[in-house]
Amino acid sequence: MTDAKISIEAISDKKGRARFVDLGRAFAARLDHSVPQLRSEQLELVDPAKNPFFGHARAQLFIAHANGKPVGRISAHIDEVALTMPAHQGFGPDTGFFGYFDADSEEIAVQLIQTAKNWLHNEGMTRVVGPISLSIWEEPGLLVKGQDHPPMIMMGHHPDHYAAWIERAGFKRTKTLFTYDLDITSEFSPLLQRVVKSGHKNSRITIRTVRKKDWDAEAATILSILNDAWSDNWGFVPLTEEEIAYTGVKLRPIIHEDLNMIAEVEGRPVAFMLTFPDVNHVLAQINGKLLPFGWFHMLRWLRKPAGSGMRVPLMGVLKEFQNSRMASQLVFMMIDAIKDVATNKYGSTRAEVGWVLEDNQGMVAISEAIESSANREYAIYAMDL
Repeated sequence: MTDAKISIEAISDKKGRARFVDLGRAFAARLDHSVPQLRSEQLELVDPAKNPFFGHARAQLFIAHANGKPVGRISAHIDEVALTMPAHQGFGPDTGFFGYFDADSEEIAVQLIQTAKNWLHNEGMTRVVGPISLSIWEEPGLLVKGQDHPPMIMMGHHPDHYAAWIERAGFKRTKTLFTYDLDITSEFSPLLQRVVKSGHKNSRITIRTVRKKDWDAEAATILSILNDAWSDNWGFVPLTEEEIAYTGVKLRPIIHEDLNMIAEVEGRPVAFMLTFPDVNHVLAQINGKLLPFGWFHMLRWLRKPAGSGMRVPLMGVLKEFQNSRMASQLVFMMIDAIKDVATNKYGSTRAEVGWVLEDNQGMVAISEAIESSANREYAIYAMDL
């Protein structure tokens, strides 16, 4: 590769975005345990006309070529909402991002990273964080441990050598994210069983399933709790009203009422837990393609995802209840209810919780209390420009 002339192309149109997505799919196909995603969904994420992230962000996509062939890609992007966040929460003023990083060699990686840094510098940024593709709510971090098993829904999967390339390009790890693997066929410890039982005796507390017939309102309730619950977390960027509406629509097909919980105290929603059957289970079977017959398998799976693993991507408790005994009690009650449905109705045996920030002591403690173990580790890097 050192004898090849490397050129970097800036992508600016629909056909270019399609080439960018297809290149990423080609890189993913080389990896053991990778699961092909729906191409239409991947195209939508980088389309400014369809993804409401672009309502407050701008991005430049790049493709590297050598000897006339595409050999790498990267995005550079700026989130105007992230710029307004306090710097101590990870982003803040003058911080841009890179993402969608793939390269055939370290030489190509260096040139792609430098191109992204140059673009961000020319846009007035003085610091870069990544990989985040494109929003913190979409696919954050680089997989550095856990390549030996397939990712679950909405989690990235990357080769282990990317980390060394990024670090040798001058980046330092700024945050680590974990996912936790849980055997949901095992009972809670006697202590947690007593905590759950006590909660059910408390007349102030109600744990209920979501109501899909009122999904728009339910999604708005869940995401408003999320915006409050996560507001002090590292990397937090509030979802806009447009993103909340969009997310509600996108999530609806994979929502099963009995797997998603809202906790109420005296009738007021104060906490939630979302659980998604692992759509990667069926995507692997249809090779990420709905045509010609993949749609049939997908629709059948969506009706009843029997035997699939479960992922808990999001949970939250209003800040006013955090750091209280009731907060952890509500979480354990929701987990217990979901475990029961997932095993007895859907035949599931395992679940994955996360991602979880390394220094989120509350979530780390909950993960340990339910006897789960970290199975995947993602790194987010940063450097000054």
